[in-house]
Amino acid sequence: MDRSFLNPVDEDDLYSGFNEYPSVFSTNDLQEDEEFQEAVRTSYEKRPTLLSRPGIATRLGTPTGYRQGTSMVSSQGFSRLHSRGNEGGARPMTAVHGAGYTSNVSMFDPLNHGTKGLSSTDVKNEDSPQVRVKQLEKQIRVLLDESCVAKCHGKLKIALEKAKDACKKERNMVRLQEQAGLVNSRNEDLSFSTLFNLANQYEANEMYSEALSTYQSITRNRMLPNVKRLLVNMGNIYLKMGQYPKAVKLYQMALDHVPEMYKNLRIKITHNIGLLYVKMGQYQDACTSFEYIMQEKPDFKTGLHLVLCNYALGDPDSMKKAFLLMLEVTLDIEDDDKYSANSEDAGANLLLEAIRTDGLRAVERKIKQEAEHCILMAARVVAPAIAPTPSEGYDWCVQALRTVAPQHNLSGNLSSMVSSFHSTLADELEVHKAVVQLKGEGGNLQASVSTLQAFAKRGDSGRVSSIACTNLAFIHFLQGDIEQAEKCADIARQADSYNASALVNLGNCAFAKGDVERAKKLYICSLESNASCVEALYNLGLSHKHQGNHEDALDCFLKLNAIVKHHPEVLYMLAHLHELLGDKDQANEWYLLLLGIVPSDPGILQKVGQIYEAEGDRQLAHQYHTDSNRYYPSNLDVIEWLGSYYISMQLPEKALTFFERAALLCPEQIKWHLMVASCHRRCGNYQQALQLYRNIHQQFPENTDCLRFLVRLCSDLGLKEAMEYALELKKAEKSKDVRERIGSSRPGSWRSSGRPSRVGTAIGDGDSSNHHGNSAMPPSRHEQPSNSPSLTGSSDVSRPQSSVERARTSGTRNQPEDDDFGDEELGDDLLPE
Repeated sequence: MDRSFLNPVDEDDLYSGFNEYPSVFSTNDLQEDEEFQEAVRTSYEKRPTLLSRPGIATRLGTPTGYRQGTSMVSSQGFSRLHSRGNEGGARPMTAVHGAGYTSNVSMFDPLNHGTKGLSSTDVKNEDSPQVRVKQLEKQIRVLLDESCVAKCHGKLKIALEKAKDACKKERNMVRLQEQAGLVNSRNEDLSFSTLFNLANQYEANEMYSEALSTYQSITRNRMLPNVKRLLVNMGNIYLKMGQYPKAVKLYQMALDHVPEMYKNLRIKITHNIGLLYVKMGQYQDACTSFEYIMQEKPDFKTGLHLVLCNYALGDPDSMKKAFLLMLEVTLDIEDDDKYSANSEDAGANLLLEAIRTDGLRAVERKIKQEAEHCILMAARVVAPAIAPTPSEGYDWCVQALRTVAPQHNLSGNLSSMVSSFHSTLADELEVHKAVVQLKGEGGNLQASVSTLQAFAKRGDSGRVSSIACTNLAFIHFLQGDIEQAEKCADIARQADSYNASALVNLGNCAFAKGDVERAKKLYICSLESNASCVEALYNLGLSHKHQGNHEDALDCFLKLNAIVKHHPEVLYMLAHLHELLGDKDQANEWYLLLLGIVPSDPGILQKVGQIYEAEGDRQLAHQYHTDSNRYYPSNLDVIEWLGSYYISMQLPEKALTFFERAALLCPEQIKWHLMVASCHRRCGNYQQALQLYRNIHQQFPENTDCLRFLVRLCSDLGLKEAMEYALELKKAEKSKDVRERIGSSRPGSWRSSGRPSRVGTAIGDGDSSNHHGNSAMPPSRHEQPSNSPSLTGSSDVSRPQSSVERARTSGTRNQPEDDDFGDEELGDDLLPE
């Protein structure tokens, strides 16, 4: 191959004639200029290589730039130009205009900066490290925003994935900066944001170990200011994990790194330390932390915590000091009279109407409610512990409320407002004292009523007066004075029209008078005033049940169960209503749920046993009746069922135990004695059975069943007493017939004429003329809440007892006895002549 074209010396100068300038502007020395040659060489080296294969030249543009449609020179000429450029020689440039390779007029661009088609400057700028770093920073910020938004919407897993992606991209960005030598331009704030967000997402997803590791990696970076404050976050995580000593240690370390100028932050950390000491039982250390807060920036919640810690330590003097410190806290809110529209200016009244329900007013109301709660709670705690009697303790607290003023000097309306606030709390505390006297040992009813009447006689329309009248109404209602109870309840409603308890008391009074419809309306009004008034909802359900509206009653108790989860009284009502509606399966489920809460209730155990017996599952019925008998052995219904069950299972020796207990409980009822004798006879103890029948005959000489069994037993044993007992039996039957005829001749008699047929008992030995006594079933514990002014005197409130028809046992209940004494009539040979 001829390579002579590579030598530029052998060729003619292509630019001859174009470089003739005056001597001043001569470019002949450019070949010797090192700086110019270096500039030209570096510009060429940065250009991309245009050879497709080594040794083969491709087309190059002219010094004015290559454009489509432009005339091109021969490949030999381009090869020369390219070879000269590759050899590093500086190609001379025209000084005036283009070399003439194109007819288009273009700008002078010797370094080819204006070329768009083949220039790679923009591509290099896009691929430069600075541009890539900026793109990554933008992507990281977008991921951080998406992670925070996902956490706010409750999508914790998505938020964690976004946080991980942001952290991964941040590491890639740091690696790219290190490779490009841009370490000094590293964005530390972005690194902190990604790691901090990742730690928060770990904590939100309860991945506490990963969150702690992330926080530790942040705290090790000394380039970040105030990074040690994240020790508080780590302490919060240890608190959630239950590792209280480590949490205290981290809180204390964070407290050491917080400057004195950040007073609020230091107080919050100290408050957390005090609460942790309470959880660990170190009440003395907790008191130290709370006392520091009360000296620096006191508040009601910290004062309550200090009172409780001193109460746990059992120090009455410290309790008094802590209570007085809490009373000295300033209540920084405006007087309520400020929001009263008493001006004649219509514009001012509109302004007051607008600010009465604004956000600032809501904050003030919340602060006041918190102060009331803390002070009253502290007084109720310390009153029984700082004096020999609770009454004296309450008197001391009331006196402190009326005399102690806040520690700051107040003036004007604010001072009078604080005094009025403390005075109102003192009145409310006195009312609570009267309630405590009612609940105390001995129940000082007279003193309590006197205190409540003193507040009721004031006649002012206030909250305290309404509370006092409400309690008085309930006391009179319990005493049976319905008129006075209704009067007091009406006064309470007039004092506070939104007093739901007063409306409940009025409804109770109306129900006691028999006006169920008015009672229902009052209960509904009470629910409209306070939707969470459980007493009104409970009594409304009882009213519907009393009227037979079982569906409406069921709705009320289902709502009540949603408010008060798994309350025994509510669960019983739900089960009983389902039973009344005929849904035995659902009733059984509610009863079983109730047994999970009160497993020792004998009445519920008996009820479940009866349901299983009705379904034919006598084994489960026997189990629940046995459990009921174990918790309450005196229930005659359960005793009778168990005895009959063992008789039907041919186990008279086990039935004997239950019938003997029933005979001891009710010795005046002959039925149980006959059952005991029958069990002995079934067991083969004829002599003992004969003796028992003799004893029964002595106690109940006119009982024909006992005489009949005596005649039969004496005849089988060959005793001469059979004739005597047969004579007595004949006389007893004649006298019985006479009494029945006399009774049937009377007007309104319930017996029909003629001799009644004999009907056996559960085992065939009872006297049909004897009836069951009153059941010894204990009063149900699931009738109504003991602390609510609920209905009384209603037959629907209590659980159905023996008066309700019980599910019977097997078919032997009303059948004659299946032994040899059951259906036999006495022969003439046994009767006297």
